Amino acid sequence: MTGIQRKQLVIVLLCHFTAALVALGMPPFFGLILSDAFAVNDTQWVGWFYVVPTVCAALAAPFWGRAADRWGRRWSLLRAQLGLAIGFALAGLSPEAWMFLGALVLQGLLGGTFAASSAYLSTSMKGGDLSRGLNWMQGSARAAMVLAPVLFGALISVFPAQDIYLYLALLPILAALLLGFATPADKPRPEAAVSEGTAAGTSTRTTKTPSKEWRRLWAVQFAFNFSMVATFPYFIPWVQHATGIDTLTAGVLYSLPHLIYLIALWTPFVKTVSQGHKTGLAAGFLLMAISYAGQAWSSSLIELTAWRFVMGVGMTLGFFVLHGWIAQLTQTARAGRTFGALDSVGKWAGVAAGLAAGALSGPAGLAAPLWMGATVMVVSLPLILMLHKSIPSTTEAPEKVTT
Repeated sequence: MTGIQRKQLVIVLLCHFTAALVALGMPPFFGLILSDAFAVNDTQWVGWFYVVPTVCAALAAPFWGRAADRWGRRWSLLRAQLGLAIGFALAGLSPEAWMFLGALVLQGLLGGTFAASSAYLSTSMKGGDLSRGLNWMQGSARAAMVLAPVLFGALISVFPAQDIYLYLALLPILAALLLGFATPADKPRPEAAVSEGTAAGTSTRTTKTPSKEWRRLWAVQFAFNFSMVATFPYFIPWVQHATGIDTLTAGVLYSLPHLIYLIALWTPFVKTVSQGHKTGLAAGFLLMAISYAGQAWSSSLIELTAWRFVMGVGMTLGFFVLHGWIAQLTQTARAGRTFGALDSVGKWAGVAAGLAAGALSGPAGLAAPLWMGATVMVVSLPLILMLHKSIPSTTEAPEKVTT
């Protein structure tokens, strides 16, 4: 990467981290917010509130992706940061549960920082640089998930959980100011001019029909996100029920797989796996499936710690390989649509996972989402084999395809 690219990446990562810290870190504490602030004690509502911003983000992502291609990627990123600020502030000020729900709706409709950030990075990065940028983007989300449960767990012992939303609404505002003053604007790309040249010596297929590579990649991404998100909403209460540990320790366990990802970013492992590795994704899925089953059977802190470590290794393999393939197939001119579509697929997976976890946790127990995640990982292995056949390694010259 050049010095300018590194500067752009650092600023975008910082801004994405501030948004992800609240957007990803607060949902695990929805149970506390609903019970303490609004006297809603039915635990099944936690899963429903968990998926509301995700549903709205999934609906809005394709639109914002097309808007980014037409009017500019930095504009879209600024819009996402300010939209989150509005959603966070309203969530912190809501006097009733239904108004808190409305704030989550706005957060989903006006947010989408990951897709906007990724599309903006694609204006100056391609190939391996873009793959590394995506890995670091995911790393900022993982860092938020490592820090948020511990940070918010400590803050909630001092401040009401709902008030944290209001205080942290300042973060995306500060991020928008940093983006506006410290990063260059990209040129808008009118609809009629959206096409990818052949400067890199690759051919272009200009069709609005998604290619088989993208359809298979979407399916694998859906399964990957579904399996992870299904375990998120009820993990902390399940761990406390199974082992009797305190909230802070449960938050550390929740964060452990994401910490493994962050450590791997600083090792040569990331470059090796990202370069079209043919077995990394299947190995990652298998490790995640085994880890889910192991966690479901665990009854001690030591066992859970070991299985959360295995989950982190599998999750890291999955992200690194997927980001390498996404970077291969992404066209700069259509990056907004590409990452909008990917974000939408991931969000719909989160919606389905949250609903399924909520439906299963009541009759089948809080460990049921772990078993469901393991099943999805195993069933998805044939999809990975099909991806191996349709996407070449980075050492070959792939045909650029559109979404």
